[in-house]
Amino acid sequence: MLAHLSSLAGFFIPFGNVIGPLIVWLIKKDTMPFVADQGKEALNFNITVAIAAIISGILIFVVIGFLLLAVVAVGWLVLTILACIEANKGVAYRYPFTLRLIS
Repeated sequence: MLAHLSSLAGFFIPFGNVIGPLIVWLIKKDTMPFVADQGKEALNFNITVAIAAIISGILIFVVIGFLLLAVVAVGWLVLTILACIEANKGVAYRYPFTLRLIS
């Protein structure tokens, strides 16, 4: 659950949404298989969200970026909360629309 919650550091630290899950995953990947799996999942999702936010930021010049950035932000927050709830239950959560960059 901490891997998913640590992505909320993005509210306070630039790219904290990627750095938080990365730290949790690197520390616990060898000792706890479930945390390694969920840390990898949270990291992949937050990298995908960062890419989507950058693209939305660029598209602000074409005006549609404002709407896309809002959709990305709300989706990120809702899916992160859902992942925290499921991970707390011990269920391996899989984010939708995620690029699996780290395997």
